Amino acid sequence: MMIKPACVFLCSVTVLLLLVGALTAVESATCNVSQLSPCAGAFSSGSKPSSQCCAVVRSQSSCFCQYLRDPNLAPYISRGRQVAASCGVSIPSCK
Repeated sequence: MMIKPACVFLCSVTVLLLLVGALTAVESATCNVSQLSPCAGAFSSGSKPSSQCCAVVRSQSSCFCQYLRDPNLAPYISRGRQVAASCGVSIPSCK
């Protein structure tokens, strides 16, 4: 039995859309502010960030713009910049 080209095309588009949706979900799932919990002391008291904190800050650097736009995180932005600087991580310029 021969498969119609329209059916093959429709199935291909459906699979492509599912893959794009899955990739987007994975990308957004990596930006989770709770992953910065090893930095709690540095954020709250201004203490020197631990090496574990700095590792997390480096891994979350692609999320900084998202965090900067979150009004719930506004009270922590100034200290967050200090923590990032102490870890040698630069804050990107966000659009």
